[in-house]
Amino acid sequence: MAKIVAIVKMVPDLVEELEINEAGTGLDRDWLRLIINEFDNHAIEQAILLKERDAGEVTVIAPDAEGVEDMLFTTAAKGADRMIKLAGDLEEGANNHALARAFAEAAKPYQPDLILTGVQANDDLDGPVGPLVAEYLGMPYVGYISGVTIEGNKAIVRKEYPGGLIGEMEVTLPAVLGIQAGEEPPRYVAISKVRQMMKTAEIDEQEISELNPNGGVIAKRMYLPEAAKRAEMIEGDEEEIAAKLVAIFKKAGAL
Repeated sequence: MAKIVAIVKMVPDLVEELEINEAGTGLDRDWLRLIINEFDNHAIEQAILLKERDAGEVTVIAPDAEGVEDMLFTTAAKGADRMIKLAGDLEEGANNHALARAFAEAAKPYQPDLILTGVQANDDLDGPVGPLVAEYLGMPYVGYISGVTIEGNKAIVRKEYPGGLIGEMEVTLPAVLGIQAGEEPPRYVAISKVRQMMKTAEIDEQEISELNPNGGVIAKRMYLPEAAKRAEMIEGDEEEIAAKLVAIFKKAGAL
């Protein structure tokens, strides 16, 4: 029975209007709406599919954030066996190096055969989590995966390449995989089933002993794109437009 850990996180909802904090170094998190990272959602689906095929055990680990408990109960409704919420000094967020170290420590006790995570996220300023977790745990990493099959102590993975090419490779377990897409789209679960999980399932809250951000990028300034010169619409007949274009090119020194 394969032991599978899915490490996921909440990210800003890009549908919402994002605002920059007063310091100008990041997003204003007071009114920030968070949702599960799209690729992490595919990683959860792939983990559940492997469990259903091979009678595996799925553990989902996520750092504390607004909406994370609802997300974890939803994974329980989908079929996850264990949900872990990492608590700590996360109010202002944490870079991926800090999160990867925390994920690695949290995953160790479960001795996973496979660790699945999204291949990227919309807030991956300093690198995706998967390769960092693999480094901290001394496991191989393969990214951009769109399908996984477990055969004994190996995983057969389908890796996507540019141009629509697919490569099939064999990875010795334990390993970390960056999921581009699950074999099936993330399944829908009825809200009634999620509410039932809220009554019967439990989330294991674990305190992060230390958030070590070393190696991460420090944002010195964040700002909206500055407006440049506006486009000038040239009107008139063909001769008038041609004359105006020649005048513009001469003024710019192009003629």
